[in-house]
Amino acid sequence: MTNPLPAPGLNPIERRAALSLAIIYALRMLGLFLILPVFALYAKGLPGVTPVLVGLAIGVYGLTQGLLQIPFGMLSDHIGRKPVILGGLVLFAIGSVVAATAEGIAGIILGRAVQGSGAIAAAVMALAADLTRDEVRLRAMAMIGVSIGISFTLALILGPLLAAQISVPGVFWLTAGLAGVGMLLVLLVVPSPLKSRVHRDAEPVLGQLRGIIQHRELIRLDFGVLTLHMLITSMFLVYPLELQQAGIPSQDHWLVYLPVLVLSVLAMVPFVIMAERRGRVKAVLLGAVVALVLVELVLSLFHQAFWPSIAAILVFFTAFNLLEASLPSLVSRIAPAEARGSAMGVFSTFQFLGAFAGGMGGGVMHQFFGVSGVYLFCALVAGVWLALVWGMVQPRRLSNQVISLGEVGAAQAPSVERALLEVPGVEEAVVLVEEGVAYLKVDTQRLDWARLQAFGAARV
Repeated sequence: MTNPLPAPGLNPIERRAALSLAIIYALRMLGLFLILPVFALYAKGLPGVTPVLVGLAIGVYGLTQGLLQIPFGMLSDHIGRKPVILGGLVLFAIGSVVAATAEGIAGIILGRAVQGSGAIAAAVMALAADLTRDEVRLRAMAMIGVSIGISFTLALILGPLLAAQISVPGVFWLTAGLAGVGMLLVLLVVPSPLKSRVHRDAEPVLGQLRGIIQHRELIRLDFGVLTLHMLITSMFLVYPLELQQAGIPSQDHWLVYLPVLVLSVLAMVPFVIMAERRGRVKAVLLGAVVALVLVELVLSLFHQAFWPSIAAILVFFTAFNLLEASLPSLVSRIAPAEARGSAMGVFSTFQFLGAFAGGMGGGVMHQFFGVSGVYLFCALVAGVWLALVWGMVQPRRLSNQVISLGEVGAAQAPSVERALLEVPGVEEAVVLVEEGVAYLKVDTQRLDWARLQAFGAARV
């Protein structure tokens, strides 16, 4: 094996683009997540409220977000990335104002639905692709992906503190302000691309979606992320109520969430090492899903016992964080080389629909079967996921690479693909003539990096 050459770094424009887009995406997701740990407590005082309506208010953003993010991404191919992103942030701000001024649960549900309709995920990824070179694009995408996890963690800590200081309507006003900050960043900080084109490694392509939806291994992962976000949304319909009943004021709930989140991140590290360095991906995935099933069963029985429930929540977040980090990586590995963007688009759609399913399913179970019913419902769905994971094929340790080829004629493409497949470590190669690039799946353990880099440099 030839040692890998040093990976090229982001240039100043790419760094500015990746960082500013990551902040924009994080601000929007923070706005969506901030009410997660506090809304179930606030909603108890609203007229005509029921657990089903509480669940709908929390999760409805996932329905509009899931249904619109791919169409909005494709729209950005035609009218430009920035107009779609700005339009999405305007919708998010409008939805926040609607929720902030609502006098009842129906207005909040409407506001949350409008918030979700500002679906900018695919357009943000497409703009990041326009502004980065092929060989550093995955690094920029990773920065945006990390911002989602940061926003979720901040929301669990800041949500209870902010709600205590400015109330839940005030939190909605704050999220409208965050959308305004995002708009300013788009206008003043995010670079404008010289040209926009479809990047199959970063955005969905309509003609590929049917094949992705029918891909057996990808469906396992799509159902998995739907289940994962269903579980987290369902949990926050009832767990804040349990903490309050245990005598912990709502403004102090962050004192529970913060140490649990920190410990869960530390606890997941050995499992990440086991999966990535030792090739035990399927075993770790199975173990994490088993842990989720057991946690939900324990919570169904002991949710009123403070310390057992804290221990269960710690295990839950360890498994959640592990799976949240692992599932997108597995989608990237398994998806065809030229269809990574489509696979990730479908995956994100299932993720958002999972939040909606968790809000509705958890709300129905809470209303008719109580808190234990919510956890048993989650255990059942997680059990179905476990059955799907059990039959999955052990994923190969492959990574995605994109190399620029310059102008390649249609007649030359097959010979270029064959030449690429002759490079040690290249397992899959697809040349896209219209883009002037090759999408590769490579085994990094035995890839001849120098030869591959020389191949690309010789053709540009």
